Amino acid sequence: MDMTRIEKVIEGMRQMNLEQFLVTDPMAVYYLTGQYYACGERMMVLRLDVEKEPVLVIGKLFPQDEEKLGIKVVYFDDTDDCVEVLASHMRKGGTIGIDKTWPARFLLRLMELQVGDAYVNASTIIDHIRQIKTAEEQEKMRVASRCNDTSIEELIPLVSKGMTEAELGEELLKIYLKNGAQGHSFEPIIAYGAHAADPHHETDDSKGSYGDAVVLDVGCLVNGYCADMTRTVFIGKASEEAKKIYEIVKEANRRGIEAAKPGARFCDVDRAARDYIEEQGYGQYFTHRTGHNIGLEVHEFGDVSFTNEEVLKPGMCFSVEPGIYVPGGVGVRIEDLVLITEDGCEVLNHFTKDLIEVEA
Repeated sequence: MDMTRIEKVIEGMRQMNLEQFLVTDPMAVYYLTGQYYACGERMMVLRLDVEKEPVLVIGKLFPQDEEKLGIKVVYFDDTDDCVEVLASHMRKGGTIGIDKTWPARFLLRLMELQVGDAYVNASTIIDHIRQIKTAEEQEKMRVASRCNDTSIEELIPLVSKGMTEAELGEELLKIYLKNGAQGHSFEPIIAYGAHAADPHHETDDSKGSYGDAVVLDVGCLVNGYCADMTRTVFIGKASEEAKKIYEIVKEANRRGIEAAKPGARFCDVDRAARDYIEEQGYGQYFTHRTGHNIGLEVHEFGDVSFTNEEVLKPGMCFSVEPGIYVPGGVGVRIEDLVLITEDGCEVLNHFTKDLIEVEA
């Protein structure tokens, strides 16, 4: 149990005038306890109280070393009313903080038992704490990105070897494991040709052809932390139009990174990249936000969009990934992770962004 993190959550609860908070997101519980619980359909709750010690309420199917965990554990049987068991360890009345991931069937039962006077989504308390990476977390993010850099360098020569998108993804997993990763941090997006113009293409059995753009949106998991990057390469020679689009996206990526510094806002980063693409006449083909926060999960709270006015702070880590997707034509995305520092940002990816044409 990380009591420093627990204390930060308790302080956040006080600021929201919450006496109790039910933390149920498995990754949030892991962040606070160091233990990950995959309980499926069964309830699992870390009950926090501003006046009492934390309590973990979990099924007997998942026995815990209470001494090692450092908090009280309350068990329920599969045949028990698990929410009633939880309620017996809560105080009546007041506003109760609920996690955004808690299934409605549990929350509705808690409401039937009239435990609280009101219920609010309190997830942002932990979300904001997780946004600011500690020095230890920052180093883990660097290590994960270094592994990603090394691995994509090994992957790129394979794009012209006649493999399907799916086969290329399988080769990438082998490369990750060889390089010390635990595996993918998300299912890779590998897109040949026309598929590259689909920003979230689902990798399939298609093969590439001469002149195709190949979008490689890949990430690995190292020591529990996620990496994520995108590079777009070409099989054989890229067309002049493809080269033009590539250089526009590359410059948009650079401008977004340049805007990423403490005191700026997420929307400033988005606009720096988006405005340039719009100025070049491709605005309608940039169809998604410029980035997302990352850490224990590949998509964490916070995004790099023109509606997010949250101010950037040292320790925040997020992607800058502009793209241009011309339906039936060329698709290009270039993505790096940046870590906000005291006076700017550190780019965690170091693999080249120069246009690469892989010999067919």
